[in-house]
Amino acid sequence: MDYKRYIAERIRIDGVSADEIAENLSVPPDPAMGDYALPCFKFAKILRKSPVAIAEQLKNEFPVGGAVEEASAVNGYLNFRIDKKQLAEEVLERILSQKDRYGASDEGAGKTVCIDYSSVNIAKPFHIGHLSTTVLGGALYRIFNFLGYKAVGINHLGDYGTQFGKLICAYKHWGNREEVEKGGIHAINDLYVKFNNEATEEMEKEAREYFRLIESGDKEANDLFEWFKELTLSYVKTIYDKLHITFDSYAGERFYTDKMQPVVDELKEKGLLKESEGAKIVDLEQYGMPPCLILRSDGASLYATRDLAAAIYRKNTYDFYKCLYVVAYQQNLHFKQVFKVLDLMDKEWAKDLVHVAYGMVSLEDGAMSTRKGKVVWLEDVIKKCVEKAYAVIDEKNPALENKAEVAEKVGVGAVTFGALYNNKIKDIVFSYDKALSFEGETSVYVQYTCARARSVLEKAAAEGYARGGSIKPCASEAELVKSLDGFPAAVRAAAENYEPSCIARFAVDCAQKFNKFYIDCKILQAGEAERAFRLSLTEAALHALTNALTLLGIGVPEKM
Repeated sequence: MDYKRYIAERIRIDGVSADEIAENLSVPPDPAMGDYALPCFKFAKILRKSPVAIAEQLKNEFPVGGAVEEASAVNGYLNFRIDKKQLAEEVLERILSQKDRYGASDEGAGKTVCIDYSSVNIAKPFHIGHLSTTVLGGALYRIFNFLGYKAVGINHLGDYGTQFGKLICAYKHWGNREEVEKGGIHAINDLYVKFNNEATEEMEKEAREYFRLIESGDKEANDLFEWFKELTLSYVKTIYDKLHITFDSYAGERFYTDKMQPVVDELKEKGLLKESEGAKIVDLEQYGMPPCLILRSDGASLYATRDLAAAIYRKNTYDFYKCLYVVAYQQNLHFKQVFKVLDLMDKEWAKDLVHVAYGMVSLEDGAMSTRKGKVVWLEDVIKKCVEKAYAVIDEKNPALENKAEVAEKVGVGAVTFGALYNNKIKDIVFSYDKALSFEGETSVYVQYTCARARSVLEKAAAEGYARGGSIKPCASEAELVKSLDGFPAAVRAAAENYEPSCIARFAVDCAQKFNKFYIDCKILQAGEAERAFRLSLTEAALHALTNALTLLGIGVPEKM
């Protein structure tokens, strides 16, 4: 039941709709004040009364009974207590009937959401700076599918540019196939670094020629490029598999080579393309932005050219409802420019393009990515987290079976959760010890709570105890029910705000409420009616927490 709607429809204020009343209903910070509160200050001008008088009048007029068991007026607020028994019955029935679909909906049916994320560079290993775009995009992909949308995951590969000419040149001078096959992506990266450090002027000239050969379709140059690409994708797939990341398209920058000229032609036809110092630009000064560079003075295309072509291709191919770009906040201006140029091209769908910006990730020692010369490979972060998780699990539960499998889920989950728990725009300092703590706001805490709930249910099943029943919940039970009831809203908020942290925070809150219930209330030792209800509540919590972690891309060990 939508309790806000239920309450709002039973309040009568002249000139104020039920929708507006529902929007103003909130959850008080202190549960002792009630379950929902309506601040009456906003209505003082309309009704020409003090908020205190309005709250008192509305309290006297409200039809208590049914879902609301009490209404009270306190300092200009109208507070409501809902019937906890009815709420518990309704929430538990909903969760236990829907199970792994609890929180899902069909609200997005018939709508496609394109999500551009991860976007790895060919011939370069994954560093920790790629973590946020990868897990944030992956979470949004699962969330939108869960809500009935058709999500299209796009890995816009960085596979275009003079660096590939440099790489071929380096390989020709210093590499051999056997060593590169053996060393994979790191061997390729070593060649690229060696070129940047040791290349002569003659080699730089060779590199430019090799890139020209790639563009002109030369077989040898393109065969080498495709080999580097194959080695890169083989490498990144191992990381994607660990992080539960999938894509529907790997169309990268190179894919749009033959799709850029029509964009340039259209800009010219619409009078948007101007010349500036030999380059071709779209002037955005009147919109408070520097010009958007379309072609360099030598005629070469740029990121903006390819992104314009990509946006048009995606609209024509997928007819998207929204197209999301999960890219760091440093690219804010770039996307503002691209979206504005599309708007000026009369693409009415330009309003449906969204830059999902996020902050940067660093380790506690300040190491981040190649920008500061401190390269931290993501595979090394994951490996270290899994190793530390194994050590913690081995210490806490040395007899646990499948410790390596559990450590993998715990370690990888800690890396993912560390990037998703806070608001996406915040910079993140990743701490191994904090991420792997069994207490606090961590995925390990939530995973352990799931294992605890499953253990209770397994013991109950072994004893043949039944689930079900209906009782008036105590305070701890009622708080857990309320938390569980909030999961669908958390999923919707995550989609509406492109903010998976809504689900991560739900998971921590729900786990905290479950553990308080677990400590405060005997479950297996309770009387028959209480035990049956508490077992149902335990099962419901396990479903909701499992669904939350799954949407975030985090595995749920059966035992810990």
